[in-house]
Amino acid sequence: MVNLVAAQKPLLHGLMKMAGVRPYTVEIEPGTAMSFWVPSEIIAKPKKRDEKPNLIAKPSKPVVVLVHGFAGDGIVTWQFQIGALTKKYSVYVPDLLFFGGSITDKPDRSPTFQAECLATGLRKLGVERCVVIGFSYGGMVAFKMAELYPELVQAMVISGSVLAMTDSISVTALNELGFSSSSELLLPTSVKGLKALLSVAAYKKLWFPDRLHKDYLEVMFTNRDERRELLEALVISRKDLTIPSFPQRVHLLWGENDQIFKLELAQNMRGQLGENATFEGIKKAGHLVHLERPCVYNRCLKQFLSSLLPATEAKK
Repeated sequence: MVNLVAAQKPLLHGLMKMAGVRPYTVEIEPGTAMSFWVPSEIIAKPKKRDEKPNLIAKPSKPVVVLVHGFAGDGIVTWQFQIGALTKKYSVYVPDLLFFGGSITDKPDRSPTFQAECLATGLRKLGVERCVVIGFSYGGMVAFKMAELYPELVQAMVISGSVLAMTDSISVTALNELGFSSSSELLLPTSVKGLKALLSVAAYKKLWFPDRLHKDYLEVMFTNRDERRELLEALVISRKDLTIPSFPQRVHLLWGENDQIFKLELAQNMRGQLGENATFEGIKKAGHLVHLERPCVYNRCLKQFLSSLLPATEAKK
């Protein structure tokens, strides 16, 4: 029987190519490779199917990097944002390690290692400066990359995420949601488990046939052992948490009905981040705010991005 989610992938990939991005794989180091969707104009199409495309240019517009969360790869997560941004920005969409086609034989599972690999990949693609938009797990990676590489990260937009997953935040959130572990929540093994994840992640109840849930589980939840290790490596002791003094602007763009990382948590984080941080809430949206209310989310996103550009560029 045909997997419906897998069958839709070529269509989604075709739409992304029409929007102006194409797949490209970067070798970070021997044994580690990261998949990206990159601006079409920076790579040349190979003459043969089995040949790798060549990099031919650096990005010509301000760079935006979209970093996905834990329940999908880059394209699935940001499918409604990519086309909205490519006209004015050079858009890069990575698959973090153990998502999509990104792999490593290294044992490190920390957000720091993800951030280091992402920064290396972007630099190999000719990116010198970028704005990073991070959702959920991707937000934690974005925070870490901004801390480690302030010369690379100009600013951040963070949705449904925290600076770091402390043990206290983890236990409190899981208890309130009725889950015993982050793996139970984020790595469902059954249709029932996936429905439970979607029910807490979305503002409105989403209905899909069971077969579609089953197909999504097969396609999107691969590398389970490695992803479980990623989740384990996320949690740190609260006493070990230090809040960096970010020189970058940080815009917290939140679904006001987020049940996983609640509104109060975002507002507290804004206070912790200091004067460079701003907050914006989107009504009638949960953790999946960028998928539930994409038009509103994209408008907020573009307003923030425009505020970073010189006045002459912003008017174009």
